[in-house]
Amino acid sequence: MNQKLRGALLLASLFLLACLGLLGAAPAPAAAFLTQSAKQVDCYDYIEFTLKITHPPAGNPFTEAEVRGEFSRANGAPLKVDGFCDSADGSVFRLRFMPMQAGRYDYVLSYRRAGTTETHRGAFTARAGQRPGLVGVDPDHPTHFRRDGRGEHFFYNSTTAYWLLGFQDDAVIRASLDRLAQLKVNRIRVALSGRTASGLRWKEPMIVSNDDFQFRLEPWPAARPLDIENPGYDVARFNLDHFRKTERMLKHALSRDVQVSLIFALDVADKGVDPFGKANMGNADEQRYYRYCVARFGAFANVWWDLINEWHLCRDEAWVEKMGALVKEWDPYDHLTSVHGSGKFPFGQSPWVDYVMFQSWDEHGAYDFLFKARKVQIDAGRPLPVINEEYGYEDHYPYPWGGKRTWPARIGAERVRLAWEMTMAGGYQTTGERANIAGMGGWITGRGNAEMTMLKGYGWLRAFFERFAWWKLAPRPDLVGGESQALPVIENGPAIAPALCLAKPGECYVIYLRAGGRANVSLAPGKYRVERYNPRTSESAKLPDATGGAAWTSPAVPDTENWVFWLENKR
Repeated sequence: MNQKLRGALLLASLFLLACLGLLGAAPAPAAAFLTQSAKQVDCYDYIEFTLKITHPPAGNPFTEAEVRGEFSRANGAPLKVDGFCDSADGSVFRLRFMPMQAGRYDYVLSYRRAGTTETHRGAFTARAGQRPGLVGVDPDHPTHFRRDGRGEHFFYNSTTAYWLLGFQDDAVIRASLDRLAQLKVNRIRVALSGRTASGLRWKEPMIVSNDDFQFRLEPWPAARPLDIENPGYDVARFNLDHFRKTERMLKHALSRDVQVSLIFALDVADKGVDPFGKANMGNADEQRYYRYCVARFGAFANVWWDLINEWHLCRDEAWVEKMGALVKEWDPYDHLTSVHGSGKFPFGQSPWVDYVMFQSWDEHGAYDFLFKARKVQIDAGRPLPVINEEYGYEDHYPYPWGGKRTWPARIGAERVRLAWEMTMAGGYQTTGERANIAGMGGWITGRGNAEMTMLKGYGWLRAFFERFAWWKLAPRPDLVGGESQALPVIENGPAIAPALCLAKPGECYVIYLRAGGRANVSLAPGKYRVERYNPRTSESAKLPDATGGAAWTSPAVPDTENWVFWLENKR
């Protein structure tokens, strides 16, 4: 048989084998097909780009591939945005972009994997719309917050809902958010990572794991998900169902105008929670988790970042500074960022910090505490909003942690009183409802019912201050004095002044009587309308006008409870 005939027979045989599927074919190269969710989008909404990868190569797409975007607007600096993998096999990637200014945007998206890069180009238009925008620090009054979109000021009224994502039914999550929004809560704290056995972890036995609720928040796939202390996390991959549930929660919260402070990790010192530990804190795996969260959730206008809960128990200052700077670097939208800790906040001068956040319980964290903390920031030349993020929850007496604190020291009325004091100090607070009703959870889960009425008082507090330009007022203890017969005594605590004052002299004064009595106020010249307000019922009464230029003494109040007077110049 000659050479040509032999070659022809070989080719024919190979063709036949290929047709019969008996000869292995070389894998087709991966290709990325892009779809764009819209051609137009309102500012502070987001547009989503989906890359579907045909024939994704074997391996780990969370570590071996990346999607990046660059968005340019005429006369504006380009913004670089990370995408994220949204399928375990690497067949789907997404990138979300939230425009903050109207106009045409041109973009370049790139997909990189296995040494190859695919590039996609396109454009879309952002409309001005009516969305309120991100909450940021007010540049003109930097101890307060303002909305970017419409320039509205934001009265911070926050509550804790650590384990909201533990509910298995999205309907429960939505109903919990609806209830909080109706009660005028406009910010909540929600954990992304955590695990424990039950509410007994915090001496709250009524909250348990069952078919409806789980004390397991798992950002990574777990080899042993039911093992609380040894889940066997694969930190090189992500638990996509958990992230999708978080997105659904954020979308509903956004529809109710509720801000969500996402806590990257909760109670990290507990066994099973922290797959990195102090030995590996801040390593590439932990950074990948933080960066993935920023890429996935950053386009939601209602997101805030909380680096970790009680950092001082599980990380050091160097880690906080490093991760805070990285989150700011990765976030193209500059969402509000801080870290929750204790009664000390050593990061007040750090560029990545947007507000100062404390944990100081009961009266020790009230007026005097926040007044001094606010002054520290102002005196250092960097005024920022100052917040007591945790000061003891309603009816929460975790003996022996609580010491001598027993009922009724933390009933709802006393929590609201402390909130008024912190507001009078020029600061803000985050509260928490009681967790001693079965199936609810209060500060633990964010769920409540009609029996839980404490938040009404916080809603009245917010509504009172939103009637006027509260952000222009400053604490002025030098303008007020007075007397009271029923001031509380705080063991090892600060001295209690009978009356507190927020003011912009000559324009507006808010006088808070802690326990009845009278206040003597130094008023600037002018004629002032006067209103007496009951913070326990929201009832108000108009009183005779006050004349400034001399001391004004508040009229007698009916009892020794707390009362408020609001004076506004009539001009």
